[in-house]
Formats: sequence, C-alpha cells, structure tokens
Amino acid sequence: MSIGTEEKAAREIIEAALQEGINYFDTADLYDFGENEKIVGAALKDVRDKVIIATKVGNRWYPDKTGWSWDPSKSYIKESVKQSLKRLGTDYIDLYQLHGGTIEDNIDETIEAFEELKTEGYIRYYGISSIRPNVIREYVKKSHIVSVMMQYSILDRRPEEEVLPNLHERGISIVTRGPLAKGLLSDKMLEKISPKGYPDYSQEELLEVLPVLKDRLAAQRSFTEIALQYNLAHPAVATVAAGASSPEQVRDNAKAVRSQHLTQEEIRLIKEISKAGKYKEHR
Repeated sequence: MSIGTEEKAAREIIEAALQEGINYFDTADLYDFGENEKIVGAALKDVRDKVIIATKVGNRWYPDKTGWSWDPSKSYIKESVKQSLKRLGTDYIDLYQLHGGTIEDNIDETIEAFEELKTEGYIRYYGISSIRPNVIREYVKKSHIVSVMMQYSILDRRPEEEVLPNLHERGISIVTRGPLAKGLLSDKMLEKISPKGYPDYSQEELLEVLPVLKDRLAAQRSFTEIALQYNLAHPAVATVAAGASSPEQVRDNAKAVRSQHLTQEEIRLIKEISKAGKYKEHR
C-alpha cells in the first residue's frame, strides 16, 4: 500500500524485499485504483513461483473515483477476481481476501463465491481482512478461511484475548498490519505522536508510555525490532505486513525480523506497561 505509483521507485522497494528473502506481497484492488496490483505483478513476474501474492476484494470505486462503496456480493467478487488477475499478470492468486465485512452482509453468498473461485483454480486460498469479532466468528464457523488480516501491535493489543487464541486453536493464521502503529513504535516515536493520539491512547498517555517502553526494552536495540518481534512472538501470527516506502525501510524491517526474539520477561514487561485493550464495537 505504501510503495507509491512511481514504477521505478516501487520496483526498487520490491526488489529490496526479494533480496532480503521476503516472499509475501500483499496488495488490493483498492490501492491506487488498481495501479498497485499492476506494479506488484510486473515486479514479481520473473519470480512468480517463488512468492505468495495476496490481494483483496469488496470495495467498489465510484465511477468518478471520489470514493468507494462496499460490495461483498458473489457477482462482484467473481468479476473482480478476473480484473485483479489481469492487473497482476498471473493466472492464480495465492491468497484472496475479503477487504472488510459487516455482520449485515450475506456472508453465505460471499463464502460461496470464494469456494467457487478455489474450485475453479483462480485462487488457492482465501481469508478476510477484519477487526470485527462478530464477523470473524461467522467466517470461522462457516468457511474455510486460512487467514485473518488485522491490526495488531504493542499499542493495539485488542486481538490478544478475544481473537488470537480462538484462531490459533483452529489453525487459522493471522496476518498483522500496523505493527509499527504509524511509526509510533519506531525510534522516531516522539515525532510521530499526534494530538489525536492512537486508539485507546491519548496524546498525553503516548508521551508517557512510549519513552518508558523504549528505556526499559530498547537500550541495546532498535524499537522497530521490539515492535516486530512482539508481533512474531504470538504463535497465531504467520506474517507481519509492515509497510515500507523506501528500500532502506524494507531492509530495516527485515533486519528487525531476523533479530533476537523477545524473552518471556520482555513480553511480560510490555504487557505490564501497555494497555490490553478491548473491542468496544461489533459485539
């Protein structure tokens, strides 16, 4: 999502990822009106059999491109997959994800669309991208999803109690997004604090909590390492989708993932200093 639309610069970011051994690339038909899929597909064409390409569906752009509407219908999903395949320049998608979802959707119809796409060979697996506990529960109960993409970080620990154990128990993997919490969980943390704060944290709370976390945990290593290792410490997490807008960021993230794992004491300390959080909506 963060690589931009300048093809040369975007390709350099993707090539840096490949050089670092990264093999999971997550895009969506929504990003840059489909241009993101085109760039990702072209950059990965020569290594197609060595990478996992994930994309998403469900958001329909208005004709004037001023916004989009939600459409999880079977007809839209089955038509959209063909457009995504064309833009990606591939004949199959490794992981096709519903890009959202509400409890009011016709979930049975949506599942039917994904199951048919699997049978027809257009996709290998499917999952959902959602933080709504009530929606996640329905898909766990009714479908064969292999993954749920959701926001998860030291500053957003809401999935820990209610969602992650349930999914892990059923062999459904988590793809985490926002692991660095918009840069708040990096060495530039104080520059990234906004007056609006972050979910569950006011600006004042961030100014208090972040320096404590850094002092107690990141004296000998980067805070990016702490943040990404915290995500990876949970057994339900299969992939950390950390955005990058430069090759340097990709290399930093890869280095952080290869760094020393957190100890149980460090994980305990993080949980003690940060908030557990709870989903207040979608009950």
